[in-house]
Amino acid sequence: MIDTTLRIIGTVRSELRDRKDAPKSETEGAPPAAIVMDKAYLEGLEGLEAGRDIYVFTWLHLSDRDVLKVHPRNNKDVPKRGVFTTRSPARPNPIGQHKVRVTSVTDDGVIHVDALEAVDGTPVVDIKPAR
Repeated sequence: MIDTTLRIIGTVRSELRDRKDAPKSETEGAPPAAIVMDKAYLEGLEGLEAGRDIYVFTWLHLSDRDVLKVHPRNNKDVPKRGVFTTRSPARPNPIGQHKVRVTSVTDDGVIHVDALEAVDGTPVVDIKPAR
């Protein structure tokens, strides 16, 4: 049997409160944010330190899961394309990929990052080193 369980390992804390206010990428003025890790996963943070670039994978829980084509960057002047060729949060499985730089990690499992375009309360499903 295949395990299809998606485990939420943390939660984004950000000044962004609404998806429409979020930039389209971290390079467009996304604010600093924090990832509050679930206590069960604190051991997994060993070795993570300020200055490290990481990918944060989020479950974009506010996204529309029934959309297969979108106007890129929501620009109605651009023809619709399939969601798998865009960064749109609208898609069958709305997983976000965010490259960020760690600015600090606290002993109680809060990872502060330089810029993250996810809204407050977004679930985090994985973190990977960026090479």
